[in-house]
Amino acid sequence: MSGGGCVYLVGAGPGDPDLLTLKAARLLTQADVIVYDRLVSDEIMALAPLGTPRVFVGKETGCHHVTQDRINEILCELGTSHRHVLRLKGGDPFVFGRGGEEAEYLRAHGVPVEVVPGITSAAACAAAAGVPLTHRGMARSVRFVTGHVRAGEPLDLDWAGLADADTTLVVYMGLATLPQTSAALMAHGLSPATPVLAVENGTTPRERRLSTTLSHAVEDLAEARFQAPTLLVIGRVAALALGTDLPIFHREAAHRLAVAAHG
Repeated sequence: MSGGGCVYLVGAGPGDPDLLTLKAARLLTQADVIVYDRLVSDEIMALAPLGTPRVFVGKETGCHHVTQDRINEILCELGTSHRHVLRLKGGDPFVFGRGGEEAEYLRAHGVPVEVVPGITSAAACAAAAGVPLTHRGMARSVRFVTGHVRAGEPLDLDWAGLADADTTLVVYMGLATLPQTSAALMAHGLSPATPVLAVENGTTPRERRLSTTLSHAVEDLAEARFQAPTLLVIGRVAALALGTDLPIFHREAAHRLAVAAHG
């Protein structure tokens, strides 16, 4: 319907449907159309009524199914022709989700927008692994950064500030640029022995975790054939994941893991 529509920018959380907010779950069943990205899990999409139209606008490194400009246009078009448009985004829509850009575009074109927060992957994946992002005596602050860059461009971050032993660093979309990240952090003084936890497909049935150190992370994740989406937790607190009930693969087991998983 025209005239009374709204686009809901909804955070779908890290992947486990039990981690959806009540509001997100309700809107999922009431939507006239769902626009979703590749980080929204199959388990969450299965909660939507079968007859609800769906528009996939997924993007991944080096392969954009739909450009961000086109996504903005799609949302605007749907927002003027439907009453309840659900823009479903992995994690929280305003944490490395480009939800802010979409909200600005829609408001500039007179389309009402409502933002529904979601559990961001940094908090969810770390907590599920038993890792407190801040912990007295180990980490007095936490910083979220993205490892995603445009093709051919360097990863330009505040390396001197990030290489702080008292800070937990969480890197979203950081697998492809991990060689740059680890080298830069060590070059700016962060110990090569700093614990690193990698979480692939966090909180889903496909989740894998790997525990390593900053100096060995590139080699170990390559041997274990980790793929996106993988979240990286770098800092002393990452070592606390050893007490969780899902397997933690240590460096000495990484090669055996790769052989067992891929023959």
